Amino acid sequence: MDIDYEKLRKDLIDYFGSAMFSGFPMAVVDLSDVERASNDELIKIAKKNGFDLSKYLIDEMDDELLRHLDI
Repeated sequence: MDIDYEKLRKDLIDYFGSAMFSGFPMAVVDLSDVERASNDELIKIAKKNGFDLSKYLIDEMDDELLRHLDI
């Protein structure tokens, strides 16, 4: 899978970090999960939180792979 996992992890950390400081202290748990998540877990967390994974594709992928990712 050609996804920029570093960028995705950074954006998820920013997302949960912002939530934590905006009055949602439980986001610290999600932040911790993101920091130690595998690549597959990052994708699951991103999908669960409505991230557009197509923004993290490194190369253009065919429609079959995009459908597989539910993008």
